[in-house]
Amino acid sequence: MQYIYLHGFASSPNSNKARYIEQHFAENKINLRIPDLNNNDFSHLTITRQVKQVTAYFDNVELPVTLIGFSLGGLTAVHLGEKHPIVKRLILLAPAFGFLSHWLAKLGEEKIQRWKQEKYLMVYHYREKRELPLSYEFLKDATQYSEEILKRPIPTLILHGKNDEVIPIEASRDFARQRPWVKLVELDSDHSLGDVLPQIWQEIQSFCWNYFEFKFET
Repeated sequence: MQYIYLHGFASSPNSNKARYIEQHFAENKINLRIPDLNNNDFSHLTITRQVKQVTAYFDNVELPVTLIGFSLGGLTAVHLGEKHPIVKRLILLAPAFGFLSHWLAKLGEEKIQRWKQEKYLMVYHYREKRELPLSYEFLKDATQYSEEILKRPIPTLILHGKNDEVIPIEASRDFARQRPWVKLVELDSDHSLGDVLPQIWQEIQSFCWNYFEFKFET
């Protein structure tokens, strides 16, 4: 089994979650690959670009893949799992289901229109610790990634904070309710999940090595 971690929006492979999970995989003598989804050009980031970037890894592996994704990385992971049979399991941390409706509501119509007119929106990047321009193409591209098309019955674990202020937990509840192959674990945390990392690791261990209750082919 190959393991790949997809970091969140405006983040990096050096995020606390990525490094924590990588360290614990390493302690179990398992390599966790963490691609940099910024791809040296955050300003022209799109979900489609992320999907293509990760898909390139699949061409070079023979073993099945488990994808672990946080927030926008989680949304990217589930769409990759829909299209690629090599992906056998998904672990989604606060996946960004319906993120456009949540994010755009916070931006406000005036800011969205200015983004469209000026072509770029300044967005705070957590690795760079400063604002960087993000192309309006990101928004246009994201509109095609709907949860409604996600029908492949792939074993999926979702870990989501009950106090998530970015992506309400109802988004994951709705997703899991319609898909019996999804296990949702609700955590006493916010969107970052930074205060429940030991619990996250326990759930990942249980899912990857002990949780074999799915009775269908993927």
